[in-house]
Amino acid sequence: MLSRRHFLQQSAAGLAALALAHQQVMGAARTYTNPVYSGSFPDPFVLRHGKRYYAFGTTGQSRTSDGRIFSLLTSDNLIDWQPTGGALLPPPEAEGADFWAPEVVEHAGTFYMYYSKGGGAIASSVGHRLYVATSQKPEGPYQQVAMLDVPESKFTIDAHAFRDTDGQWYLFYARDFTDTDNGYRPGTGLAVDRLVGMTKLAGESRTVMRARHDWTVFEKNRTMPLYDNRTFAEWHTLEGPFVRRHKGKYYCFYSGANFLTDRYGVDYCVADTIMGPYQDTGSDKGARVLHSIPGKVRGPGHHSHTMSPNGKTEYLVYHAWNEGMTERQLCIDKLLWTDQGPRCQGPTYTPQPAPR
Repeated sequence: MLSRRHFLQQSAAGLAALALAHQQVMGAARTYTNPVYSGSFPDPFVLRHGKRYYAFGTTGQSRTSDGRIFSLLTSDNLIDWQPTGGALLPPPEAEGADFWAPEVVEHAGTFYMYYSKGGGAIASSVGHRLYVATSQKPEGPYQQVAMLDVPESKFTIDAHAFRDTDGQWYLFYARDFTDTDNGYRPGTGLAVDRLVGMTKLAGESRTVMRARHDWTVFEKNRTMPLYDNRTFAEWHTLEGPFVRRHKGKYYCFYSGANFLTDRYGVDYCVADTIMGPYQDTGSDKGARVLHSIPGKVRGPGHHSHTMSPNGKTEYLVYHAWNEGMTERQLCIDKLLWTDQGPRCQGPTYTPQPAPR
C-alpha cells in the first residue's frame, strides 16, 4: 500500500510531467502567419523597451483616432499587436502636411522620435525635411522640438539614429541627388551625419550610397516639379536606411526601387567605420536580403531590426502589400548572417514558428 508521502510525490511528478508536455505542445503549436497586423502600417519601426515592443508606422496626412500622428502598436511577443492610438502631437504647420517614417531611440532617459514632414505650408520650396520630437515615455505623446536641416537637399526623408560603440550618435537619412557624377544615377540616395545633442546635425554629412544598379529605378522619364520641372530619363530610389554593427563592420541596410512594384526590396552596403566609405557589393540582379515572391508577396521593405523576446534571434520587421494593394501591412521574419552576407528567411506567407 502506498504511503501518503509516496502518493503525493507521484502526484506532483505526474502534474509536472503534464505541465511540461502542455508547454511543449503549446510551444510547438504556436505559430504566426504574415501579416502579424492586418491594418495599414507602412514603414514600420519597432522599439523594444523593457519587455515590451512599440511599433510606429507612417500615417501620411491622416490622423489616428486620438487626433495624433503616427500609428502606435504594442506587443509582448512580436506577433500579437494591440493598437494604442497615435504617438506624435500635431506640430505647427501640420495641416495638409505628410508625415513619414517615424523612428524612436532612447538616450539619457528621453525618447527621441525622428521623422520627415512635407507639404502644407512648405510644399512650394521643400519636398520634405527632417524633424525630431521628444517624450519621457516610449509610447509618447511626442512633441516636436527641432528641425534637422540638410541645406543641400530639397527632399530629405527616412531618418535613422544609430549609436556607435563610443556612445556617439549619428543620423542616417535619404536625400535627393540630381547629378550623374562618377557614374551615379540621379535619384534618392543615402547619407550620414553626426548628431550634436540629439537635436542638431553637425553639418559634416557624407554620402553613404547612391544608385548604380538597374533594379533600383523608381520611374523612367520622371518630371520633377521640385527641380524646375526637369525631366530625368531615370530616377532611382534608395531609402529607409537601417544600420547594424556586425563582427566589427557597419552594415547599412536600405530599401530600393519603386515601393509599388515587385522590384522593391532590401539590400545593403558595408563599411569599416561608421562614416564610411561604404562598399556597394550588390548587382543589377535585385535586392539580396528581402524581395518579392511573384503571386505571393509584393513590395516587402522599409524595415527595422529587433530581437526576439529571449534576445537570441534577430528579426526584420517590414511592410508588404495586401492582395488588393490597398494597404501595406506589418510583417516579421528571421534575419540570418550567412557566409554570403545577411539574408532574411522570407518574406514568408505560410505559418512560421513564433519568436521565442
